[in-house]
Amino acid sequence: MKAMSALTGLLYAALIAYLGGWYTGYWNGNFSLLLLILTTVTLGYWVAERFHFQPARRRAAARLTEADTQRRASLAAQGIDRVDGDVEGARQEVLRQPWWLDWTAGLFPVILIVFLLRSFLFEPFKIPSGSMVPTLLIGDLILVNKFHYGVRLPVINKKIISNHDVQRGDVVVFRYPQNPSIDYIKRAVGLPGDEIRYSNQRLYVNGKEIETQSLGDFFDEDPNSMRFRPRFTEKLGPVEHEILVDPAPREAIRKIYDFPYSDQCTYTLDGVTCKVPAGHYFMMGDNRDNSQDSRYWGFVPDENIVGRAFVVWMNFGNIKRVGSIR
Repeated sequence: MKAMSALTGLLYAALIAYLGGWYTGYWNGNFSLLLLILTTVTLGYWVAERFHFQPARRRAAARLTEADTQRRASLAAQGIDRVDGDVEGARQEVLRQPWWLDWTAGLFPVILIVFLLRSFLFEPFKIPSGSMVPTLLIGDLILVNKFHYGVRLPVINKKIISNHDVQRGDVVVFRYPQNPSIDYIKRAVGLPGDEIRYSNQRLYVNGKEIETQSLGDFFDEDPNSMRFRPRFTEKLGPVEHEILVDPAPREAIRKIYDFPYSDQCTYTLDGVTCKVPAGHYFMMGDNRDNSQDSRYWGFVPDENIVGRAFVVWMNFGNIKRVGSIR
């Protein structure tokens, strides 16, 4: 028992150190992997409790009760009817689950439910930047449908069951190709086989300009901006959504990393033209001139897709933000 208590203490110390390093920025954490490890470890404790420790405690409590019964019977045979001591308190103490099981096996059902929900159904995210303004604002808390594009194995993100394909206009969460430990959120603009051209702040898909309509000014509350900017509607496939375009002169678009299939992209002073390879997508932020996206770091492979963002469930600074994502 002492060995198990010490082992559990070491495991909790390792967990605290990992979370502390993650929180302070010493390393990037992997919450999916952490959940898998916690589920596996607590399952081991739960199985040990169910089939070993709990039966052992019950046998010890039964022996204690049996011994007390025999003692009382022996004393009664000697004519002693009044016997001091209450075995029930000792019995309950023997049956009591030790802390190291209560905080492991006892948490297994809760951790398992969280693991299954997050891995296969819905995952919450918080919007950290303004690249998707005005569709998504900094501080929006969103839910991502993880089974919409198919069922994937946790951690390795391997698709085992296909569902819907990514559609042009979808708001997609994916693992950043340059650092898969980081999740990004952008809008799917180009599908496999598409030719995407972004020139002079205008978007073209397969040679056809995507029409926009002015909606007037939008006040960008991003601390790095804090100004009014022109807002437009844009329609990609069946999805009509809003975008921001900065009228101020911009630097020429250029790739910031070498990326797979970079030979499929041509950069000019006016913009960039890319042919989307099979099994990949071209992603762009709705805040067109304030978003590092596929124009700069390349295509998103299908295996990096996490899910489709579909609802803002809370923004503590603006409750009116709650609603579906277009």
